[in-house]
Amino acid sequence: MVRENITEDLTLGQILERTVAMNPDGDALVYVDRGYRQTWREFSDTVDRMAKGLMALGVKKGEKVAVWATNVPHWVILQFATARIGAILLTINTNYKTAELDYILRQSDCENIFLIDGYRDSDYVSMAYELIPELREQPRDHLRSEKYPYLRRVIFMGLEKHRGMYSIPEVLGMACQVGDEEYLERQASLNTHDVVNMQYTSGTTGFPKGVQLTHHNIGNNGYWVGANENLGAKDRVCIPVPLFHCFGCVLGVMACVNHGATMVILENFDPVNVMMSVEQERCTALYGVPTMFIAVMEHPLFNKFDFSSLRTGIMAGSPCPIKTMEDAIKKMNMNEVTIVYGLTESSPAMTQTRYDEPSLERKCITVGKAMPGIEVTIIDPDTGEHLGPGHPGEICCRGYNVMKGYYKMPEATAKAIDANGWLHSGDIGIVDEEGYFSVTGRLKDMIIRGGENIYPKEIEDFLYRMDGVQDVQVVGVPSKKYGEQPAAFIIRKKGADIREEDVKDFCRGKIAHYKIPKYVTFVDEFPLTASGKIQKYILREMAAKMWPDA
Repeated sequence: MVRENITEDLTLGQILERTVAMNPDGDALVYVDRGYRQTWREFSDTVDRMAKGLMALGVKKGEKVAVWATNVPHWVILQFATARIGAILLTINTNYKTAELDYILRQSDCENIFLIDGYRDSDYVSMAYELIPELREQPRDHLRSEKYPYLRRVIFMGLEKHRGMYSIPEVLGMACQVGDEEYLERQASLNTHDVVNMQYTSGTTGFPKGVQLTHHNIGNNGYWVGANENLGAKDRVCIPVPLFHCFGCVLGVMACVNHGATMVILENFDPVNVMMSVEQERCTALYGVPTMFIAVMEHPLFNKFDFSSLRTGIMAGSPCPIKTMEDAIKKMNMNEVTIVYGLTESSPAMTQTRYDEPSLERKCITVGKAMPGIEVTIIDPDTGEHLGPGHPGEICCRGYNVMKGYYKMPEATAKAIDANGWLHSGDIGIVDEEGYFSVTGRLKDMIIRGGENIYPKEIEDFLYRMDGVQDVQVVGVPSKKYGEQPAAFIIRKKGADIREEDVKDFCRGKIAHYKIPKYVTFVDEFPLTASGKIQKYILREMAAKMWPDA
């Protein structure tokens, strides 16, 4: 049932309490690959132990608690344990190296960090010792780092003991040192407009910025995202996207907790593990960026798995190819799949298609309507004028979902949120007469060829329909004659033998001549951020070097 009030003044802890009261014995958290399963009551009890343990360590209200880890079970526990004691969960990109971690610890004034042993070719423990040599020399309860004056505690998210670090069992064991009265007093001191989550933007350009999000921001946004999927206590949501990104911890976790749906989480994305989790847990919803859905549907074992339980989910994080959306509906039974559009600064959803969208066309080629309680408009980036239906401009939003600001970056905050409260996305889009929004590209992604504006997504969506094309990205190449020329980077389907001229022949007579890619090249993969977004600026740099005389 959809609630009457658009927003509620509840902390994340209070939202969890309500769900536990309604469905204490229902599954809350499941990891298929390791047989891990907790009911809502068990999950909440573990959250309380972790929260009390943090208080016993000395974590105060307003302190940052960084988590540098893949989607391990204690990640989700920490999300609510920090929220219950007024600490700020600081999410760290799992692909970061020492220079990036150094920047985050410095810029955020971080007091606490939880970390796992490592990810892929990165040894997090070794990196921590390299950046914080005092860990080897000082008692762990008296850490004083010369480089990071605010840092007080390092906690290893496992059973092993490392010099200078606490372990998870030790933190949980310290919970007995904090009484219920002290714990409840801390919770009573919280305000829904306190910052509860801090995420650093992907940093595809410039230095990453710490986006400050409140209980009010992500608690309410998570509710409406789940409502637009028609989530309830009987739903089971497969979440293979990173938790350090809003896609995982808000669209995933907060949507589930608001509606009592089961979280079926994968530590890392793996197509076979996704298919196994969906089948074994009879998942009703699946999340992913388009490249994840493509990887699942193109996998040789795809036809061996049962997807009949699926009905909804979210495809987001980067522009959704129309064909990929159509295939998910047809091949994976996701008739009620939704698209979400937004950015970290907007908590993140500002628009979404609904599960019961009457038009397949709208479900596939738009990003839906404005979320309840959020104003979304199209603004001319040159004049500041609000534009009507059919006129492309910058997508902007205003409402309960807008971030509190970038941490210690007032000038960047003022640039992102104008004097009238509009958050500027940097994305170009249009809205139709019925209020459906479509994203046509980034402001800097738009290609201008001889005075003609070319929106890369339009060409990409067209090329997705060509046999042999698995994925495609279109960027602009500097041109002396035209200003810019479009270039296509294409990933072929396995076994396909398409060539540059085949691609151009496919376009001729079907799209305007100036939209036909002047250049075509074939690649095995695209450069991605850890959250699955394609780094088009790298493709643009590659294109400029490949075709310098365009």
